Amino acid sequence: MADVFPSKPIRLIVSNPPGGTVDLLPRILADKLRQQLGQPIVIENKAGAAGNLAAEAVFRAEPDGYTLLVSPPPALVINQSLYPKLAFDPQAFTPVSVMAKVPNALLVRQDFPAKNIAEFIAYAKARPKAVTYASQGNGSTSHLTAELFSTMGSISMLHVPYKGSSPALNDLLGGQVHAMFDNLGASLEHVKAGKLKVLGVGSATRVPFLPDVQAISETLTGFEAVTWFGIVAPPKTPAQVVEKLSAAVADALRDEGIRTQLGKLSATSVGSTPVEMGAFMKIEASQWGGVIRSANVKID
Repeated sequence: MADVFPSKPIRLIVSNPPGGTVDLLPRILADKLRQQLGQPIVIENKAGAAGNLAAEAVFRAEPDGYTLLVSPPPALVINQSLYPKLAFDPQAFTPVSVMAKVPNALLVRQDFPAKNIAEFIAYAKARPKAVTYASQGNGSTSHLTAELFSTMGSISMLHVPYKGSSPALNDLLGGQVHAMFDNLGASLEHVKAGKLKVLGVGSATRVPFLPDVQAISETLTGFEAVTWFGIVAPPKTPAQVVEKLSAAVADALRDEGIRTQLGKLSATSVGSTPVEMGAFMKIEASQWGGVIRSANVKID
């Protein structure tokens, strides 16, 4: 089979609705992948249950490389610590590649008194449970990033969960909440428009497109929280097939035109090997599982 792979269209099942970064990334890569693999790339959105619906569909698909899952962290490394029972085993997926990473950032309105991370922590410490933060929902990356930040900063904030980034950002913009951790792909337009300010980014170091904004780790040593977007295959997909898919993704991500498009989404290309992605997923699952347990996070 590996000798003739691929011999028909490849389906990329996206765990989120159209329009977000996780949906746009495979669409940016699709034409380049089609050229390299010689087959059409069909993208299907299967949103719902925090990514679990798409994950279950791919988990049960034939392990032949023709049905793949495109997902941010929840279905792959977070939900296993949140849900008492899943219809799939996240650890059994065959890693293909992490396509890109987008830093999570602490966002506040322009009129919020703190100008940096240290000032924000001091402000919140002086007002236990008075500072409110929005999230995309219970157990979302924005929620867990805020819990990690609260633990490391020794502060206590009030969580206000929403159903997705858009309503959360709207209430942050409207002043109904004080702060939000969000990936910059979704919120940078509001920063550029002068409506929000970024106090710090969750990447290990500062990002090139916001050189004056500190990394949170400059204040909270060891803090790191990024939203990443990966491709996995069903369990027991042959290694030769996976290697060919991973190599095609990595090659596409080296294209300057694609890198430029990713930059507009505040995304940094990765293109990891299957082994690298597998190791990274174990680290992520351990980190977020620890946050969920220590903060006693429960789903709705």
